[in-house]
Amino acid sequence: MNKGEHHYSAQLIWDGNHGNGTADYAEYGREHRMLIDGKPELNLTADAAFRGDAAKHNPEDLLIAAISSCHMLSYLALCAKYGISVLSYEDDASGTMQEDGKGGGRFVEVMLRPKVTIANGEQIERAMKLHDRAHELCFIANSCSVPIHHQPEVTA
Repeated sequence: MNKGEHHYSAQLIWDGNHGNGTADYAEYGREHRMLIDGKPELNLTADAAFRGDAAKHNPEDLLIAAISSCHMLSYLALCAKYGISVLSYEDDASGTMQEDGKGGGRFVEVMLRPKVTIANGEQIERAMKLHDRAHELCFIANSCSVPIHHQPEVTA
């Protein structure tokens, strides 16, 4: 492994064969598990719009969660680097996916709405600007072709 190179792996197991495999689109299950060594198992499904279980996470949920989480981690690291004490951070992230009419589709936008509270009110302007830099540094955002926007709110 090269310095600065990181590797990740996961094992996916489909649990949706209810007896006839995928012989009928309406009959097979969308449930599956994601196994990552040393971490809790994730039970997943398709989005409810695609015959999945609305009570379980789906790949679309995880994409939005990954983008939001990576932005936050990049932002917190920058705040620590520049001496800005973040007291709380919440994000109401959302994404819009459009089907293409041919059985496929893609996300066309992701919106992050971080609400940050910092200790020193004199640092609000800099804390706001660090969201732009966090976006530039986010590994997940840099790996996505979907436009990712952010509307931060910073208070002290």
